[in-house]
Order: sequence, then structure tokens, then C-alpha cells
Amino acid sequence: MPDAEDVLAEIASTVRAGIIAVDGRSGAGKSTFAARLVEKLGDRALLVSTDEFATWDDPVAWWPEFVDGVLTPFLAGDDLRYRRRVWHGDDAEPGPEVVRAWRPILVVEGVSSARRSMVPHVARALWIDAGSAQERLEAAVAREGEHARGLLQAWQRFEDGWFAVDQTRNRCEVVGQRAAASRSLRS
Repeated sequence: MPDAEDVLAEIASTVRAGIIAVDGRSGAGKSTFAARLVEKLGDRALLVSTDEFATWDDPVAWWPEFVDGVLTPFLAGDDLRYRRRVWHGDDAEPGPEVVRAWRPILVVEGVSSARRSMVPHVARALWIDAGSAQERLEAAVAREGEHARGLLQAWQRFEDGWFAVDQTRNRCEVVGQRAAASRSLRS
């Protein structure tokens, strides 16, 4: 399994346009990897996270909204327009419209970003692999807070079913990530 640093360097030097999906289980370090990738790609890239759409109650059914506001405009060379979720405690609702200027590389990060329906559109599909389920849970709890432990455990159970059906990992380049990390579902 290639190391994250090697993959970051290789993509930054070879990918000139297209969609890069960064998928994997919660707490594996997807957000950290994707942020580092966009940093290396510079002005050529923009990052959209599935966390901008997903909620505890709606882990993946928001996809048509992503297609309409992000995927279709990106593929047409147009600016992206979508409504990022605004959180109130553990509840979220669509916020005001976000407009993101088109760039030649779109990095889509998060659970389900490399789903089967993305296959025809992605230049690269990456699966970030790190830690056991318990280690990933603890990383996610450290990020979200102890109050979210039950929600995160339910999310992990959802992931088990989602990834078993979608077989996402089987279609992706598996990347080793040394440290699980990063950003909150609600950040």
C-alpha cells in the first residue's frame, strides 16, 4: 500500500484536470489528506467535502443535490453553486447558497465520494486506510466531542452497510495514512 506522502507528490506532479475522490471510513484521515492534496495542487484545485451535505440522519441520500450543485457544473466548466449544511447542535439544515469558482481540479472528500456513480467522472479514486474501527472511532470522538460518540458509532454501522453494498474500496487506490485526524463533520 503506497504511503500518503508518495501519493500526494505523485498526484501533484501528474494530475492537471479532473476529479479526485478521497473516500474511506470516518476517522481515517480523509479530510487531512484532501486538505494537504489541495495545498500541493495550489490554485488548480478546489475542495468540496461530503460533510458539507451529509447529516447524521442523511448520510448519503443528498447525492442528487451534490450532482446538481457540484458535479454537473464542474463537468461543464461552470462555477459550483450549492447549499452547505448549517449546524445547530447535532441538527443541520441547508444554509445559504455557496458559490465556488471553477478550477480544473475538483477534490471531493468524504464518505461516499468515490461511490459507484462517480466512476465515469473521476480521474483518481483514493481510499484512505488507517487504524482499527476502535482507533477510528476514538479519532472521530476526539474531533467531534464525547457527546457525539453514540452518533459516531451509528455512523460506523451505516458505513459498514454502505461500503459492503457499494464495494467502494475495491475500486480505489488504497493509500496508507499514518495518523487519523482532522476536521469535524460540522466544520
